[in-house]
Amino acid sequence: MTTDFRAYLRSLPVFAGELPRFDPDAAPDKPDDLFREWLVEAVEAGVREPHAMTLSTTASDGAPAARVLIVKNVDEHGWQFAAHDTSPKGRDLTAHRAAALTFYWPARARQVRVRGPVVPEPPERSAADFLARPPGSRAEASIGRQSQVLHDPADLDRAIKLARDRLDDQPSLVVPEWTLHTLRPAEVEFWQGDAGRRHTRLRYTRPNSTWQRDILWP
Repeated sequence: MTTDFRAYLRSLPVFAGELPRFDPDAAPDKPDDLFREWLVEAVEAGVREPHAMTLSTTASDGAPAARVLIVKNVDEHGWQFAAHDTSPKGRDLTAHRAAALTFYWPARARQVRVRGPVVPEPPERSAADFLARPPGSRAEASIGRQSQVLHDPADLDRAIKLARDRLDDQPSLVVPEWTLHTLRPAEVEFWQGDAGRRHTRLRYTRPNSTWQRDILWP
């Protein structure tokens, strides 16, 4: 590895290749419609895991935290994701019912930023989300020890086996701490990168019942 890491980082290419055009004047009136368009375009362009996003939350002591997870749905009500209530993100959301989401698709030089209050969905919707997860994911979530110190990998193997056996015996088992959340957007920004740094930024805000659109300086 080079000793001049700063120079190494500056040498890495950005915004390489042919990038899509984005005309904010032609964007739909609602941000969820534009988001779905951009995500489908990312899928068609071969972007891997375009539904992965960074969820940023605030802990009870005011410290920020971020991690990557999968968005579950996007509609006129907001962006949905799920979390175990005892996990760090679950505890953060209990302390501060607001969050920010960031999607980044490098091959498209596109970024979407969403922020707003977060509300838990009713238990029946959270249960449906849990049951829709693959068996391995349900087993891991049912253990309920995310982010705790793991002293011995064998403990994890035993816990997963016990959880799988439990789910085999009770296939309709739902973890009550599993919660589906909806981030109701107060602000959504769509960012289209440009090799000449003339980036295009379209921001949606909702001061009332109607979305307002503004172009921002790069």
